[in-house]
Amino acid sequence: MKKIIEVYYPVILAFICLLYSVGLGLSGNTAEAQYTAHWPGTILLFAIAIRQRRRDHNSRK
Repeated sequence: MKKIIEVYYPVILAFICLLYSVGLGLSGNTAEAQYTAHWPGTILLFAIAIRQRRRDHNSRK
């Protein structure tokens, strides 16, 4: 279970942020929902970049 969380934590975090954004939108806070709607994509892009850099760094050793 720990290994799964270790690998998929960005996806889990992005999904939670998506649910948060949807919740804000449904409660009528549309400006806040639009702002937080960018969080999941940003989290996933940073996770990809970090993993690529980590892979590059580990392959040089």
